[in-house]
Amino acid sequence: MAAQKYSLVTIYESAGKVVDTVIDKSSDSPIDPAKSRKTKVAVIGVGYLGKIHARIYHAMGNVDLVAVVDTDIQAVESVCEQFGCQGMTRIEDLPRDIEAVSIVVPTSLHLPVSEYFLQRKVHTMLEKPIAPSVVESQKIVDAAEESRAILQIGHLERFNAGVMKLAELADDPRFIEVHRLGTFVERATDVDVVTDLMIHDIDIVLSLVDSPLCHVSATGTSVVTDHVDIANARLEFENGAVANVTASRVSRNQFRRIRVFSRQHYLGLNFADQQLEEVLPGEIKPGSRFPELINRKIDVKPQLPLNAELDHFIQCVQTNAPPLVTGHHGLVAVKVAEIVRQKIADSM
Repeated sequence: MAAQKYSLVTIYESAGKVVDTVIDKSSDSPIDPAKSRKTKVAVIGVGYLGKIHARIYHAMGNVDLVAVVDTDIQAVESVCEQFGCQGMTRIEDLPRDIEAVSIVVPTSLHLPVSEYFLQRKVHTMLEKPIAPSVVESQKIVDAAEESRAILQIGHLERFNAGVMKLAELADDPRFIEVHRLGTFVERATDVDVVTDLMIHDIDIVLSLVDSPLCHVSATGTSVVTDHVDIANARLEFENGAVANVTASRVSRNQFRRIRVFSRQHYLGLNFADQQLEEVLPGEIKPGSRFPELINRKIDVKPQLPLNAELDHFIQCVQTNAPPLVTGHHGLVAVKVAEIVRQKIADSM
């Protein structure tokens, strides 16, 4: 019997670096990752965050970064020079064979830009929030459903490795407390802190609690900008679960943490280092009325959330799988954020 031939298949992470090599018995010759299926992608908007999208796509082995678009021609030229892609100032000038786009434009432009691509059946990764209002968000969701193109919303924290492990371990949360406090920066000051920061945690809370929301109370105030800069919301659910969410962009230090309390179970996560701790009751020792509390750290391998998010988007495009954060998830988060904003307005 002839000796069986083996070939090496390289597995790539989202940043395009080799992380593992395995033996594959299915081929007589080495497989070149560069010749495998590549999705043709364009990035719409190459400001601060859009440039990072372009960089990540450029490094991905299963993506062909074809073009970038921005009204700022200097920004376009800079990205094109760095990554060797095409550049234009109008989306209408993009090549017609683009299969997927990242839309990283101001929120006020999400509806017209996303509708343009969804109506042409182009798979769309749309930065959060999905739109500035419920009405516009619903129109985007409707356009995606009609076209059957994939629509993924950029709620980045869902791809935090700690959040993903937390979602796996959290069992029937009864109380959730979230703090997302940051120092003041001038970027994104055209919107309030609910739209800018709190919406991340609204989305996470809604993903953890499997029950309809029944009551919202909220308060907040402006400090530096003309919009609300610090806010607190209390979300109550029909099953009795409660979430207390605080967001600030005028704090002295950065602090991002979520605590989830379940029956006989506590989970605490630091968003920044993605490390998760767990507290649960152990055995009742002789002579004691109560069980000993066991404190332990959960082993979580940190990952770059944006890399993981874009890698997930491309995998969904290539396999026609639903994304972790759908247009519907983005719509519901905007609905709750809008209620929070109204409650704050009523309290001022």
